[in-house]
Amino acid sequence: MTRRRAALAAVATGTAVWLVGDGARASSSAEELVRQARAHEAAHDEDVAVRRYMEALAIEPTSAEAWMGLGALRLRLGDAAEAERVFSSALERVPALDAALEGRARARWALGRHADAEADLDVYALHVKSRTALRELAGWYGKDVRTPAELAVWRRLLDDAVERGDLAVEREARVMVRALVILVDGCDPAASPLDPDPTRRALAAIARRGG
Repeated sequence: MTRRRAALAAVATGTAVWLVGDGARASSSAEELVRQARAHEAAHDEDVAVRRYMEALAIEPTSAEAWMGLGALRLRLGDAAEAERVFSSALERVPALDAALEGRARARWALGRHADAEADLDVYALHVKSRTALRELAGWYGKDVRTPAELAVWRRLLDDAVERGDLAVEREARVMVRALVILVDGCDPAASPLDPDPTRRALAAIARRGG
């Protein structure tokens, strides 16, 4: 029995080594295909680049580089619908891939699905603590004339600046918060729908006075 157990252990060990080696080869092959895809992108050979990214994903479905490369390429080519599908698939395969949230947000914004785009970018900013993403989110809310939501984001930026001790951003955020509070207090969308151009002009004027 001892010899039989030893033989089984040897077989199990060999199988494990083979599986690890097979996984390493797949990962290496996927990385090479991603490298080729990027080279084809640089050479403006987008069709081949798409194929290489897809081949990489067929070998290694959890390749973050392949998912992000393919999604970004689709978005750059103006195919926002396909880019959204790519980034959504990436999040299904690699739920922790926060960059795919940002990519999907941009795809959804390009498709005119602003509320979904803003939700994605909000979660992305929260996960990675990105001040740049928060600024962009505030800008998106501003373009949609969602002033209360824009105010909430600037308050988050203010809190972040205070926590980091960033006086320049803190001053800017305080000015924006003060301006947006004034706009929100006088805002009754049901009675008088806001026109984005006058609102943005008013915000700029208030911000300048606050500075």
